[in-house]
Amino acid sequence: MLKQSKIAKVLKGLSMGAKGVRVNRSGQESGGRGAARRVPEGHFVVVAVKGEETKRFIVKLDCLRDPAFLRLLEKASEEFGFGQKGPLSVPCNPQELQNIIDNHVRST
Repeated sequence: MLKQSKIAKVLKGLSMGAKGVRVNRSGQESGGRGAARRVPEGHFVVVAVKGEETKRFIVKLDCLRDPAFLRLLEKASEEFGFGQKGPLSVPCNPQELQNIIDNHVRST
């Protein structure tokens, strides 16, 4: 399991900040032109990467307490390290990450 200091390292490199993007409960973005670059406060960007298949998600910070998401972060640290800048890349297919987000939303 990731320790608090490791989570802090992950958070340090994440894209967070600007308001203006609407995000539905499943982490999907909606909004006008340029919305793909803005991230609402209290969220961060995760890119699911599996082979050639990639998809960008906006995830609520409280997802960092979800055990399935934490396991995914552990895999990301093993594969990519903690030196990532910008969006966090995780080694899974987009549907797997979508399932983790959906299960987290249902459990909260």
